[in-house]
Amino acid sequence: MTAEVTTAAPSTSAKKTRKRILTGDRPTAKSFHLGNYYGTLANRVKLQDEYESFFLIADYHMLTTRVADLEEIGQNIRELVTDYLSVGIDPKKSTIYLQSLIPEVTELFLYFAMLVTVPRAQRIPTLKDQMRDHNLAVPTYGLLGYPILQAADILMVKGDLVPVGRDQESHVELTREVARRFNELFGAVFPVPEALIPEGGMLPGIDGASKMGKSLGNAIFLTDDPKTVEKKIRSMYTDPNRIHPTDPGRVEGNPVFVYHDIFNPDRAEVEDLKRRYREGQVRDVEVKEKLIVAVEEFLRPIRERRARYAADPKGVDRIIEEGSERARAEARKTLHEVRSAMHLDYFGL
Repeated sequence: MTAEVTTAAPSTSAKKTRKRILTGDRPTAKSFHLGNYYGTLANRVKLQDEYESFFLIADYHMLTTRVADLEEIGQNIRELVTDYLSVGIDPKKSTIYLQSLIPEVTELFLYFAMLVTVPRAQRIPTLKDQMRDHNLAVPTYGLLGYPILQAADILMVKGDLVPVGRDQESHVELTREVARRFNELFGAVFPVPEALIPEGGMLPGIDGASKMGKSLGNAIFLTDDPKTVEKKIRSMYTDPNRIHPTDPGRVEGNPVFVYHDIFNPDRAEVEDLKRRYREGQVRDVEVKEKLIVAVEEFLRPIRERRARYAADPKGVDRIIEEGSERARAEARKTLHEVRSAMHLDYFGL
């Protein structure tokens, strides 16, 4: 059985009836984890019913820190979109598109690069983090320009809101500066977007670290099978000061209970476990076993939807192609306005 992938184009009329959001991901890995779901994906699923949503597969951005071993990227793109579909992002409601299929964005990036000084680009806080993480003594021109290309992505579709984590808020601020500067110089073409910061924060790793990460070995992936999920949850960090099951335990900040609060819909069960844990009346094993059941109930429908879409890779490709066509239509309209405002449409071409 294959997934039904015929999509009806979301409305992209010249006069927007709803505010637009743009957000996306780099295709650097093959699967999302529960932390990605809690931090971003769940919010995107909710937002697509309220906003005209554009979800970007940012393969150009990936090149800012990776220019070798690119042969797997095509498969990563398909896997990333399959994950989108599996968690409930609906191509009938939203536009899922591939950055490199929108050549207009590189032209807009060029224009915006003329409006941002090198010292301003160097003040982006995440630049030092990227250099440290990738062992770079100096940034490449592409990495330095990463936030300017992001501004082109956002403003190309005239995004009003940008769902980002707090670590990316500075990128949105640069986009706001670019939009204001362009509008002051050439006329009111762009909205000045706002950052939309999720309320939930970050999901801790199963090792107790403050953040779950793909490269940290502390993640439960949406693609993990039941046995893998069980093994990971049984190995989860709990209260290090609780030596015996009869010792009173700490619930606050305990990763097992953080996961119960997020993924276990049985609130009475969770509250009972918390009470007994605090009083030293329940073993860690029981708390983890009930969490295994809850996480499995959460992941099962995601796995089932994912399997249906994965069985039809051409259908997934069709969603990317159709979404990219819609996004490019918006990009052409925006670039026409930009060239006209800048008096670069010399011959009306």
